Amino acid sequence: MTGPGSEGLASAELAATLWATVPRLLAHHHYLVLGTADPGGTPWVTPVFHAPDGTHRVVWVSGPDSRHSRNIAARPQVAITVFDTAAPIGRAEALYLEATAGLVPDAEQPAALDLLNSRLPARQHLGPDDVGPAGPLRAYQATVDQHFVLIRGGDPRFDNVVDTRLPVGPR
Repeated sequence: MTGPGSEGLASAELAATLWATVPRLLAHHHYLVLGTADPGGTPWVTPVFHAPDGTHRVVWVSGPDSRHSRNIAARPQVAITVFDTAAPIGRAEALYLEATAGLVPDAEQPAALDLLNSRLPARQHLGPDDVGPAGPLRAYQATVDQHFVLIRGGDPRFDNVVDTRLPVGPR
């Protein structure tokens, strides 16, 4: 493990603690902030309701003509942040993901809808008429290449004055 002040702190316990943030935040929070860029590099961020598929894939639905969907079609590299906007100052936790996004393949659409529906109230469940060629929405996925967690400034486990992020992975 590398990062600010991490010398001597690469213990299995610390690594496990930091990695445990990933599945916990993905499961607990229903929205993520999706960062995309258009062909010219102009950034765009948007919140999307999501469902995690383990720790290395998230799925959501969006209109194919939305700005972020058009950006993904042109540039599939995305950045994602998951955090609690109601956390008190100084108590925030955050997950940052570098990922590659795109449409969910047709054969995987039913499983993606099952994942999303597992997090939606029954009256809002999505069906084949909502998602796909006949519907207004498409299912998208982001495959995570790298996970990072927030290390708050002044964290006693690290020698950092300002907030930073630390790469983490399963052990």
